[in-house]
Amino acid sequence: MSDTFICSHCGYTCSLDDMETFDGEEICQECYDDETVICSHCGDRIWADDVAGDSNHILCDRCYTRYYTDCEDCGRTIHAEDAYYLDDEPDNPYCHNCYCRHDSGEYIHDYSFKPDPIFYGSSSRYFGVELEIDGGGQYASNAEKIIDIANADSTRRIYIKRDSSLNDGMEIVTHPMSLDYHLNKMPWADVMRKAASLGYRSHKTKTCGLHIHVNRSSFGDTHEEQEACISRVLFFVERFWQELLKFSRRTESQLSRWAARYGIKENPKATFDNAKKNYSGRYTCVNLTNSQTIEFRIFRGTLKYNTFVAALQLVNRICDISARMTDEEMTLMNWCDFVSGVEEPELITYLKERRLYVNEPVECEEEY
Repeated sequence: MSDTFICSHCGYTCSLDDMETFDGEEICQECYDDETVICSHCGDRIWADDVAGDSNHILCDRCYTRYYTDCEDCGRTIHAEDAYYLDDEPDNPYCHNCYCRHDSGEYIHDYSFKPDPIFYGSSSRYFGVELEIDGGGQYASNAEKIIDIANADSTRRIYIKRDSSLNDGMEIVTHPMSLDYHLNKMPWADVMRKAASLGYRSHKTKTCGLHIHVNRSSFGDTHEEQEACISRVLFFVERFWQELLKFSRRTESQLSRWAARYGIKENPKATFDNAKKNYSGRYTCVNLTNSQTIEFRIFRGTLKYNTFVAALQLVNRICDISARMTDEEMTLMNWCDFVSGVEEPELITYLKERRLYVNEPVECEEEY
């Protein structure tokens, strides 16, 4: 009896020790490994040429027909139980991402969306907030619930955008508002409660930030006055980096990625000149790339109202002292000087929670 055989697939003469029998054919081990695969659903072995599904779903034709379908938009194979359908397209299956993109409609805009600003409140200083929330999906129905709270009585206070840096969430963006308007007219506490009830988180994620824009015009009447004041803002952030790191609730690595330092120099003007010379784009602690605003990017996201208010109040106080002080006074100021002048109860409470106040710390509620 011969101890060899001819592989019916490749035609080579092979040792019987390497023979596999599959689908009524005698084939060599190499062809068996290269030309057949296992169905990921039922476990049966099939010819690779007969695979149904996509590169992420190796399926036999029977399992594909019974249990799977393809997304109408991107073509990705999905389990039939995971398919989504639009009300006006009941026969067209969509994967989660494509469904969200279709279903978002007027409620979730593309990241590039930027409407003409509407200013709320009476002040020379306005704050535009970008609050990222994640984990609850990019559902139009969720966005609509949040917008209905913030934009009650047909007032367009916020809009919502997609953000590719988030895993499964969206970005709440406000029109410019005075600090008083943010605290007394914008229903932030209700918005945050609704977002949390819909399954979103902001602090308890690896993705979310809280970004606060301040209009450049609030720093002075001329370009030179604005530049001088902004230089003191930047000097303050660089000088008290360790304190602001604790305040921000971010890690050093997170700040390095999303809100990097420029580096401190001997005075505000030198620090500012260094920042402009070593252009670092918008992923910096104080983003200087916008023509109408500067953007504080250091804060971790939050759905805790007092933390949110404290961040706004901190930015406002930094802007206040930067407008009031000279370069020399800013250079001589220490952290105790700064916090000893804080009067806002929300900011005082948060500083104590983070052990950044001159008095004893207090116990704090959980962030989420």
